[in-house]
Amino acid sequence: MTSNPSILDNFGRPINYLRLAVTDRCNLRCFYCMPEKGMKFSPRKDLLSYEEMLFLLEAASEIGINKVRITGGEPFLKRDMVYFLEEASKIKGLKKIAITTNGVLTHQYIDDLIRLNIKSINLSLDTLDPVRFYDITRKNVFPQVMETLDALLKNEFDLKINAVLMYGKNTDDLPSLLELSKNNLLNLRFIEEMPFNGSGRFDNDNHWTYKKILEEIKVLHPTIQKLTDAPHSTSLNYQVPGYKGSVGIIPAWSRTFCGSCNRLRVTAKGMLKTCLYDNGGISLKQLLSNGASKKEIQKVIIESTQNRHKNGFDAEKDRGSNRPISESMSAIGG
Repeated sequence: MTSNPSILDNFGRPINYLRLAVTDRCNLRCFYCMPEKGMKFSPRKDLLSYEEMLFLLEAASEIGINKVRITGGEPFLKRDMVYFLEEASKIKGLKKIAITTNGVLTHQYIDDLIRLNIKSINLSLDTLDPVRFYDITRKNVFPQVMETLDALLKNEFDLKINAVLMYGKNTDDLPSLLELSKNNLLNLRFIEEMPFNGSGRFDNDNHWTYKKILEEIKVLHPTIQKLTDAPHSTSLNYQVPGYKGSVGIIPAWSRTFCGSCNRLRVTAKGMLKTCLYDNGGISLKQLLSNGASKKEIQKVIIESTQNRHKNGFDAEKDRGSNRPISESMSAIGG
């Protein structure tokens, strides 16, 4: 099958971006992602193997997927991760490989990432205060994350900092986080908190929406300027005059970017999801276990894109009242 510019879904949206979770395991216990005692991680036999992941990437790349973001859990907890990245980088149709990481282990792999020309990194960092970092992540690994941040900046990676803003938890960190964009060429992105915390509980009354986040930023920097957003961008982007970096706000709960969504997700257990907020999907893992061919996998991917929800609200509504959001983001793929 020849490569196409993209797949078009049932709403005419081009699909060329896949978020692939390589593990559901994480070395942090961020309260907005999972319960304090953690979660019951999937047995290794239930997860996609590297061979299966590479097969899926090859199949997807032939029908128009040209960007993959490797997520978890924490990707660098996965054994032989560099081997997988090396093999993925050989897939001709993939123009870009990006990684989302919490930074605890990442500094050890900087040289490998440079060698493989994987320079697009999203670093999850919700505070620059060590005490608050522990309160949020429940782990005392702040120095390791700072080592990763310094290495990414020093080696001029295409760096995005992802910070989830949560009322009463880290909203006081807004000024110090903003200062990261003053002298550093990076995109600092503030994300609306979502209910994917593994508990099903969510404080909607005190929720900081993208509008509230922007209001607070403008109090600190009244002259902040709107930038032109890239096609399919999930963030609304701005820049403080004189600052090297930019500031983004991701309406992950408000879901204002659904109309231009170009993404599919594959969880660590091999479930194909066409929307973060849907209640499931098709088990590519099961299909592969049953010996599905590349063409059969491609057919399933294309057919799934023809049955996408218009937006995340419709996907959530389709769950029904007896299936509320209760998953952990670590299980879905952050």
